[in-house]
Amino acid sequence: MSLTTGQAVASIAVMAGVTFLTRVLPFLLFGRGSQPPKAILYLGRVLPPAVIAMLIVYCLRNVQFALGPDLAALAGWAPPLLSAVAVVALHLWKHNNLLSIFGGTALYMVLVQAVFV
Repeated sequence: MSLTTGQAVASIAVMAGVTFLTRVLPFLLFGRGSQPPKAILYLGRVLPPAVIAMLIVYCLRNVQFALGPDLAALAGWAPPLLSAVAVVALHLWKHNNLLSIFGGTALYMVLVQAVFV
C-alpha cells in the first residue's frame, strides 16, 4: 500500500505534532521551576524496574523446564535462563540498562548460535 503525497505529508505532520506535544506537555503541566507532583516522582522511581521485570517475564514465557537424555531438552531452557541471570547480574553490578540488555542479548545469541547448536 503506497501513500499519496498528501497522505504522506499529513502523516508526517501528525507524527511531528504528537512528538512535539509529548516533549512540551511536561513543561506546560508542571512549569519550569516547580517540583513535579509526588505521584510522578514515584512513577519515575518504580516504573523502570517494573518494565525490566515485565521484559524478563515476557522473555521466559515459553520456556519449558524439561530434562531429558539429549542436549535438545537443555537447549530449550538453558540459553534464555542463563541470559536472564546475566542481565540481572550485569544490572546489579553496573546499574546500566543498556549494558544489561546488550550483554544479555549477546550472551543469548552466542549460546543459541555456538554452544547449543
